[in-house]
Amino acid sequence: SSAASDVYKRQQVACTPTELPTKAQFQLWVDTALAEVSSEPKQEFELTIRLVNHEESQQLNLQYRGKDKPTNVLSFPFEVPDGIELNLLGDLIICIEVMKQEAQEQNKALFDHWAHLVIHGCLHLVGFDHISDTEAVEMESIETSILKKLGISDPYVEQ
Repeated sequence: SSAASDVYKRQQVACTPTELPTKAQFQLWVDTALAEVSSEPKQEFELTIRLVNHEESQQLNLQYRGKDKPTNVLSFPFEVPDGIELNLLGDLIICIEVMKQEAQEQNKALFDHWAHLVIHGCLHLVGFDHISDTEAVEMESIETSILKKLGISDPYVEQ
């Protein structure tokens, strides 16, 4: 059976966006990312994707990362307390304006960049990081593999 029905997520739009992916597209990207890295591919997970403007992104980036500027995606993993059965991964916060600007500057198809940021954020939610060079290479390799399955070219190669 397809993993498409195995992941449940909520979406919150906190600004007035245009050219948004559909819920089905977000679902496909999340499902594909989590199927790649899950030890139990049929396990159900829950996460929220919140789409925000510059101001909210900058405020959250400053509050949680000490960086006073908006950013493309923020990941907030949820730590389930001991003894509680809950498959809540956490929240992804995507700044629509930063994402669109990056896609344009990097000559990337808009929805390809959307997919990349959702996948990148999902990997953070399950524990991947890119602080060290070794971690960055591993994470980029997994992202590239997931994107390839979706027919999207390597985002780390100059266009």
